[in-house]
Amino acid sequence: MILEKYSMGVGDRFSHQAKAQLSAFLKAKEKGITIIPVWNKSKREHTLIGSSPKTVRMKADEAVAALSWKDSYYVDADHIGLKTVDDFTDFADFYTLDVADFIGEKPNDAELQEFLKSASKYTGSLFIPNVSKSFQVTEQKLKNIADKYLVAIKEASKIYHHISSIKGSDHFVTEVSVDESNEAQSPEELFFILCGLASENVPVQTIAPKFTGRFNKGVDYVGDVNQFIREFEDDVAVINFAIKEFKLPVNLKLSIHSGSDKFSLYKPIYQIIKKYDAGLHLKTAGTTWLEELIGLAEAGGDGLEIAKEIYQQSFLRSAELMKPYATVVDIDFSKLPRPVEVWKWSSEEFTNALRHDQKCRDYNIHFRQLLHLGFKIAAEMGDKYYDALKKHKDVISKNVFENIFDRHIKVLFLGE
Repeated sequence: MILEKYSMGVGDRFSHQAKAQLSAFLKAKEKGITIIPVWNKSKREHTLIGSSPKTVRMKADEAVAALSWKDSYYVDADHIGLKTVDDFTDFADFYTLDVADFIGEKPNDAELQEFLKSASKYTGSLFIPNVSKSFQVTEQKLKNIADKYLVAIKEASKIYHHISSIKGSDHFVTEVSVDESNEAQSPEELFFILCGLASENVPVQTIAPKFTGRFNKGVDYVGDVNQFIREFEDDVAVINFAIKEFKLPVNLKLSIHSGSDKFSLYKPIYQIIKKYDAGLHLKTAGTTWLEELIGLAEAGGDGLEIAKEIYQQSFLRSAELMKPYATVVDIDFSKLPRPVEVWKWSSEEFTNALRHDQKCRDYNIHFRQLLHLGFKIAAEMGDKYYDALKKHKDVISKNVFENIFDRHIKVLFLGE
């Protein structure tokens, strides 16, 4: 199973927006570019909502049939490990192997010596075409890299081979995620991570490194854009070199996690992937859920009331909601409106504060981040929330489509 050049992960927290999401990919196809949809949902999200991997597969299949989508599509077991992967094997054909928790664990001496032996040929000056600088590789540097990443590499191997033993090696796509680590990986580290994965016979097709800067959920990139551009271009060059050097899959490409709404990065990313004719996987996380909220608020009446109620409960339970996502949100509570104020808002005031339009003076990045976490509140509403999604389907679908196509696809993949 070969992942295509351009792909985009789309979350669908409540499994009601697959058709609206897919319609954006159909529109891209009309514009002359094929982007493959990947419906992703993690064990954590399933647990918080009370859903199952079976539902994700069913809704993706239904949307594909209803809209006559003829190209590939995938269902991603997002951020899984050995303890959680078995829940997904009957339904997923894309596996994001999350090994960030194992970064920094020290390997045993036998594993360390094996790695050093295989990587020793790269000691000295290592030049990789199109990387901004050459690397001086020493045995101590290799040991440092092994101490930091080798156990994580070994864990990725264990997960991959476990899935392969169940599904067969040709029946799923493998992504390796090291983006939820504390420090960004240098291009040199990425090279040796790929070296290690190749030696473990893990046919990684997309890898998600951690870049410098903040990739907070559902909001723009926070950091030095020029530094990100250097890192991204260097990583593209490393991948191109590693494919040949380690005989990795020729379609291996970078994945950007929490990549939704990183609007300040989209134009330079587009320019780099065109310059190198490189592929890209963008994971958009939960912005579809926010478009549901925007649609409900825009609908007014009971829809707006539900949106306000979710905000109020999110505000009151913010510590609880933030706990699983503490590393990927930055909320200044002094800049959040009080729930009593929000209850007085019109539809326009609510949507202006929530919709990611940086030109709108009422847009509130803190309001948006808190509501991004509030899907647990909506899940607890049960039928009240689901019935509202059905009742206001048209306005919600419009917002879901426009978010994916106009704000993401057009800029990142079409360069418009």
